[in-house]
Amino acid sequence: MTRDALMHRLRPGGPWQRLLPGAYLAVTGTPTFDQKEMAALLYAGPRSVLTGRAALRVQGLSNVAPGVIDVLVPASRQCRSLAFAAIHRTTRMPAEVIGVGSRSYARVPRAIADTARGMADLREVRALVAGAVQQGQCPLGMLLHELEHGPVSGAALLRQVLAEVAEGVRSVAEADFMDLIKRARLPVPLFNARLYDPDGSLIAMADAWWPRSGVAAEVDSREWHLSPADWERTRRRHAQMSRHGIIVLHFSPREIRTDSAAVITAIAGALKAGSARPALPVTARRAS
Repeated sequence: MTRDALMHRLRPGGPWQRLLPGAYLAVTGTPTFDQKEMAALLYAGPRSVLTGRAALRVQGLSNVAPGVIDVLVPASRQCRSLAFAAIHRTTRMPAEVIGVGSRSYARVPRAIADTARGMADLREVRALVAGAVQQGQCPLGMLLHELEHGPVSGAALLRQVLAEVAEGVRSVAEADFMDLIKRARLPVPLFNARLYDPDGSLIAMADAWWPRSGVAAEVDSREWHLSPADWERTRRRHAQMSRHGIIVLHFSPREIRTDSAAVITAIAGALKAGSARPALPVTARRAS
């Protein structure tokens, strides 16, 4: 196609539109997100791979189309970010990709790591990472591999969140709870611990467990108890733990965020009361 023929189609009111340099849409109207992804790949050149929120969206970890489309390109490529295409030059192009039509996407661990490095809010990074791990979409080990081998720049929040998940934290609410405990200089509990009686039978799994005091804390978030049946199971778990002498505390995410003094007082009081009695014959193992 000659330049004149191309410009004729791109004229004001013409049948084509230019999305990015070298990438044209042969219809009028608002481009779809899929069309913008394809344009970003064409602009970025051969071997380019979509990552970040675009890759998470196509793999079911997000239902929101991002305003900016992140694209990985080989480090030798001379290409700059433009319009909705954010270009990331890298020496670590993904060895394996997900193919959807003519588009290539980074797999979940790389997409999460790339997304997290561009985030400035700790709670957003927690929600991203904990959600993927909790739903079984991304093993922790793969995220740790991405952290170790990826760029150091922008990785501080991701490093902090992965350390929290390694300690057993599974949600934003539990991470907020851990922060509160550490700020108050209370003894750090075992998170997401499976509790067993002397016969080896499972009593329950506690969100937080202080073994010396026999105190368990539950972070009662509807985010993680999605149905009335799940909520009822939480209550039955409380009764089961209480029957074994465990002091059970319940806190909502709102209480943890807005009434931290009361939460600290309740935990400190329970730990003191529990420590004044003989240790319970309860053993614990962190849930895998």
